[in-house]
Amino acid sequence: MDTQIFIPFRPSQYQFGAATASIKMSDSKERFFRYFQAEITAIQGQIDDLATISSVGGERQDCIDTVLTGISRLSNEVMDAGDYIPAYDQRTYSQAIKALTDKLNETTARFTSKSRFQFKSKSSKQSSGAASQTDPRLRTVFSNVGSKQSPVLNPAERDAVSGTVHVKDYNEELEQQSGVRKPSFSSAKNIAIYDHSGLHIMLPSTATRATSSGSLKELERCVVDMMIPTSTGTPFAGLALKDIQRSLIVAGQVAGPVQITGLEHSIVVVAARQVRIHECKNVDVYLHCASHPIIEDCSGMRFAPLPELYINRLKLEGENQWDQVDDFKWLKSEASPNWNILSEEERILSDVWKNSVCGSPSLSTDDILRQVGVLDM
Repeated sequence: MDTQIFIPFRPSQYQFGAATASIKMSDSKERFFRYFQAEITAIQGQIDDLATISSVGGERQDCIDTVLTGISRLSNEVMDAGDYIPAYDQRTYSQAIKALTDKLNETTARFTSKSRFQFKSKSSKQSSGAASQTDPRLRTVFSNVGSKQSPVLNPAERDAVSGTVHVKDYNEELEQQSGVRKPSFSSAKNIAIYDHSGLHIMLPSTATRATSSGSLKELERCVVDMMIPTSTGTPFAGLALKDIQRSLIVAGQVAGPVQITGLEHSIVVVAARQVRIHECKNVDVYLHCASHPIIEDCSGMRFAPLPELYINRLKLEGENQWDQVDDFKWLKSEASPNWNILSEEERILSDVWKNSVCGSPSLSTDDILRQVGVLDM
């Protein structure tokens, strides 16, 4: 059972000379405490998910790099918060970060100690076969999820792997198709789509087996619709959107956290348990969220509830906190200028969602982006 890391305290309470200063300081400490807890939980979840991610094509290493970046960023934020966090609390935060780093090291050590391509002596063949029967990781051949850096195995490596290795590059397949792209992802463990421009991508129901995690990055002027595979009881465990410009992303449902980083002039539609948004500019988010959305280093963010069409398809229930946004880089008492609520008059009409976004053979990618207003952002 995985060890859970948590902060076993509430922020320290201190009395200050001025009542107003005390209130503002206490509020800042409380907000940072909630933010830190959410970030620790999200990073811990990413570490736990590493075992389910294929190492083929560097996908697992990309996720490890993301975790390391998150830990480093969180450590810097603890130091930056020294103006309003007492030394005792800072030490406790630092201990939690150290525990998280140790957990990552232990997890990655298990991977590196079990290299996939090993040449064993004849005397070790019998024990190796027994191990492969008890440990499914030693007999499973992971399929590629779309990396353009997929390795070409030489004959010796192929002989070292039991069974046939089949590496399928779904991103290359997307470039070769025409019209609305519908990659099956039927032989993948997770979804990774990146480095595309001007494409309309709609995942079919066959992608339901690949929703252990999702990653979209380096997209421009694209429409990506992942609603179908996540609306049949198989939501993404986690989802990362990164470096996307002038695009419409219908992400579907995510059971865990969503990380949105470096998006500009785009629209995101998603239902998730947690949403964290970093370094984004001029992005509209149509959202159903079970917790407070978090933004940081963002500007021009606008939020709206998930369209009724998608609420019905996903059969969503429970409280929606789409408008309870926390800006962790805005600690003043007045409202943050970095986000606001998208007015009903400016929201996309229901018939556009139904008849254009969901797929019309007569519309190009730019036609759809123009109808939802992305090209005017």
